[in-house]
Amino acid sequence: MRKTTTLALIAGALVALGCGAGTTDDASSGTADTGTETAAADAGKKAGSGKNEDKPKTAKIGQPARDGKFEFTVKSAKCGVSKVGTSMLGAQAQGQFCLVTLNVKNIGKESQMFDGSSQKAYGANGTEYSADGSAALYANKNAETFLNDINPGNQVTGVVVFDVPKNVKLAKLELHDSPFSGGVTVSLT
Repeated sequence: MRKTTTLALIAGALVALGCGAGTTDDASSGTADTGTETAAADAGKKAGSGKNEDKPKTAKIGQPARDGKFEFTVKSAKCGVSKVGTSMLGAQAQGQFCLVTLNVKNIGKESQMFDGSSQKAYGANGTEYSADGSAALYANKNAETFLNDINPGNQVTGVVVFDVPKNVKLAKLELHDSPFSGGVTVSLT
């Protein structure tokens, strides 16, 4: 019931953001500029870059990388897996599964839900692959690992699954604390 309510709230937020897009500007938004992060972001927008100049460099496997309220540490990435789960219950890859073992720590001051479907993987040629949430249910011993809120200071470890063609080698991940965040890049090569 809690997950259904949370998903409904997320869907409602998406609709509200879509309806309000483009209706505010810097002069009439009604928000006060009280932080250096906001000032830096505004300076980047005014410079015309559209990108956050302070964005950290690409992390590697085993190195922590932060996006929003989460600190991600990719423990391992294993491709070439044809099936996850048991012989009775499982998921078969269309191509091959790439299993990314990931530690997610909440570094914020309030709980945050990790959403596996917000994570992206990229092949060497730049092709983007989305996570396979149903396969992740079978790949994780605790199917609830990434669907519960993570409280501040707590961390969870689990597997994010990508179903990619058999000839693809993943080059990098783009990890997000929410569907709306800028993300952080982790190199797999």
